[in-house]
Amino acid sequence: RSRRGGTGRDRGDTGSAMDAPSAGLGGADPQLQRFIEVETQKQRFQQLVHQMTELCWEKCMDKPGPKLDSRAETCFVNCVERFIDTSQFILNRLEQTQKSKSAFSESLSD
Repeated sequence: RSRRGGTGRDRGDTGSAMDAPSAGLGGADPQLQRFIEVETQKQRFQQLVHQMTELCWEKCMDKPGPKLDSRAETCFVNCVERFIDTSQFILNRLEQTQKSKSAFSESLSD
């Protein structure tokens, strides 16, 4: 079986398994907790860069050569910009959803 298929862990899935170490350190050193949070954020950022690179490479590179032609360069720029726009849109949408759920929960408890 190829390495590309599988469970998602092959591709650096950062689900609850990555969040578990910091969650289990309730009484641990705050400096250690902060270090773990920072390292987890770094890994998430690296995963996003990897996803973006893979997506845009597949979309924009017909045949690799010694130079990047202007069409491919334009494609890469547009692809990266759309990836960032889409990621930001999703984050904003999730934040709005979370806020509306919190407001709804608070109104039920009143």
